Amino acid sequence: MWVRVPVACLPCGAGVWAERPGPFSVELSSLLVRNVNYEIPSLKKQIAKCQQLQQEYSRKEEEGQAGAAEMREQFYHSCKQYGITGDNVRRELLALVKDLPSQLAEIGAAAQSLGEAIDLYQACVGFVCESPEEQVLPMLRFVQTRGNGTVYEWRTGTEPSVVERPYLEEPPEQVEEDAIDWGDFGVEVASEGPDSGISAQAAEIDWGISLESDSKEAGGDEIDWGDDATALQITVLEAGTQAPEGVARGSDALTLLEYPETRNQFIDELMELESFLSQRAVEMSEEADILSVSQFQLAPAILQGQTKAKTVSMVSALQDLIGRLTNLRMQHLFMILASPRYVDRVTELLQQKLKQSQLLALKKELMVQKQQEALQEQAALEPKLDLLLEKTKELQKLIEADISKRYNGRPVNLMGTSL
Repeated sequence: MWVRVPVACLPCGAGVWAERPGPFSVELSSLLVRNVNYEIPSLKKQIAKCQQLQQEYSRKEEEGQAGAAEMREQFYHSCKQYGITGDNVRRELLALVKDLPSQLAEIGAAAQSLGEAIDLYQACVGFVCESPEEQVLPMLRFVQTRGNGTVYEWRTGTEPSVVERPYLEEPPEQVEEDAIDWGDFGVEVASEGPDSGISAQAAEIDWGISLESDSKEAGGDEIDWGDDATALQITVLEAGTQAPEGVARGSDALTLLEYPETRNQFIDELMELESFLSQRAVEMSEEADILSVSQFQLAPAILQGQTKAKTVSMVSALQDLIGRLTNLRMQHLFMILASPRYVDRVTELLQQKLKQSQLLALKKELMVQKQQEALQEQAALEPKLDLLLEKTKELQKLIEADISKRYNGRPVNLMGTSL
């Protein structure tokens, strides 16, 4: 016959059995109840928390690794758009700006193939508007015939004998906070003296200010314009126009595609010509009705002899030129050309992606470290749990044996231990 005794019924310091147990049995039962109800569940909960943290850190590690790779890819993709490697963004961007005139010269050379498209537009305007004397696209026609000339040549119609290009200011690199150069302020350091070793030669500084005595007359405060009292004349010089004849200076020395005003006019005329040819290609793709045929019977030969394929190829060439002048890379280069300090802003914009990639990589390493710490904590808790389970089973056997003695050797089985 088995005697089953619930764990909750074991005495914890006091209780009544069929026979009153001894102090040893009371202590054993108290340890067993504490292990089963508190110690073992607490260790299992800590181990489960360590496992949960490991899963959480593993997920964040994967996210950090993926995010770092994505931001690094965005950085190199942006560098590729600018045409740089990304090793030294600032220096490479400044080198691109210095190479910008040659790139604009290539665009100007490519515009020389637009002669047929310009003549087609001129013929259409002259035929439809009946004003053959009016010249269309003057800037585009100039670049098509003379290339990317200077503003001076566009303004005066003659090539300059001397071109004095403005100096491209290269902004200094930003000084790190821990490497500030305070310069030499002319302060002499003395080896002795109560003034902390610093003596300033204030008397030797000529500030260019002289204090007059107070004994001047009341009218002495008036400005003395001189004896001849000749009226001063202020002459306003217009930028770029006061240079000697034949000398291109200032904005006149810039090319048409470098100077913002002429570059914008050039782009506008490219878009105007592209819109005309695109519309013309659409009209040619539709079925020719009697009205359109009759309208172009008296048109110039250049209009009647055009094909749809030729018109589409002209549109493609124009779109390529517009794209080369208006893409993101060229926009930033033009901004840097207009304001060299803008290069710091572009550099910071690109470096920000690389910094985010580095931060995510550090976060990934931190998650790996925390994952290892959680794993080590779990490895330290598991032997404690195994030992506690083993000791608890021993307590259970001792208590069962003690109770069995009190019931004439009957088998005893403790319930509710769940070990």
